Amino acid sequence: MTDRRDSWLPPNQMPTTSFQLTGERSPSPEALDEVNWRLTVDGLVDNPLSMPLEEVRALSVNTLKTDIHCVTGWSYRAMKFRGFPLSELLERARVREQAGFVWFGAHSQRNHDTSLPLALACENTWLVTEAQGRPLEVAHGSPLRSITPSRYFYKSLKWLHRITLLKEDRLGFWERTSKYHNNGDPWPGDQRYESGSMRPAQITRFLESTDLARYRDRVLVGIDLSGWQPKTSDLSRLQLKNCNLQRASLQDVDLREANLSNSSLRGANMARCDLRGADLEGTNFVGTDLSGADLRDTILTAARFYENSDTEQSEGAQVTGMRLSGVTGLFQEQRAYLESHGAQA
Repeated sequence: MTDRRDSWLPPNQMPTTSFQLTGERSPSPEALDEVNWRLTVDGLVDNPLSMPLEEVRALSVNTLKTDIHCVTGWSYRAMKFRGFPLSELLERARVREQAGFVWFGAHSQRNHDTSLPLALACENTWLVTEAQGRPLEVAHGSPLRSITPSRYFYKSLKWLHRITLLKEDRLGFWERTSKYHNNGDPWPGDQRYESGSMRPAQITRFLESTDLARYRDRVLVGIDLSGWQPKTSDLSRLQLKNCNLQRASLQDVDLREANLSNSSLRGANMARCDLRGADLEGTNFVGTDLSGADLRDTILTAARFYENSDTEQSEGAQVTGMRLSGVTGLFQEQRAYLESHGAQA
């Protein structure tokens, strides 16, 4: 990890040499209907557009070479896309003076969307149809996605089909549902999330609860749960994103299908913990006791189990007997550490 501004890596990011999958893997059916597909540009414009896919592909003649940074903690250096700047499209649409924001809508099963200030979008956003010399894969946003390199990747929308010019901002899907930061700049202050999602009294009630069922449909973000000793072993399907769970006592607990994205579990006791099917993207397990834990079928993109310190000494999790079959996204160097320290692939 590094936090040096002269490095290409923003704070707390891990480099990767493969285009990692993020979010949904498949769109709604409309995205793949090439005959009826249209890119719409509307809102505060004098010349609304409705473009068939052939016309959009004909515009995709330029190459964008750029670093990309995902909020879950991975970065890809000098990735190549083929497409065209959004500013070219907006010039054709003749944006009105009162427009201040650009809203992007997706053909996705949960109607994903995002937004950007107009000036930033004109300067930094591209619409692309290819990545690394090949047409976009469906899971990466085919037939069209936006790319805004100066922001975390959740500001780059897969399966894009609509662009609307607005006077006032409209929060996107992740900003509404998971308190992702509305600016999302990886560099100044690491803008991944907004402030915590619970007041102190609510946190106290959560910590004292013997039944956590009511919290399973709620995304809890940025909460300090350090040293937590839950009063129930059933933590399944809890969504604890970007939380401080350092030194928590979670041995033998049920965390199946939980979401611990970007949370820190450094020094926690998770021996024999059941994490099957959990989303563990960007989770920090350095120094965690995971002996005998079950991580089968988990998402481990940019998850950390060991790291090198400034003195080149490595620090890692205890993983003897940990089960790993069926995991996705695990970086090769992290897998090598796990398998060499007793995890069962």
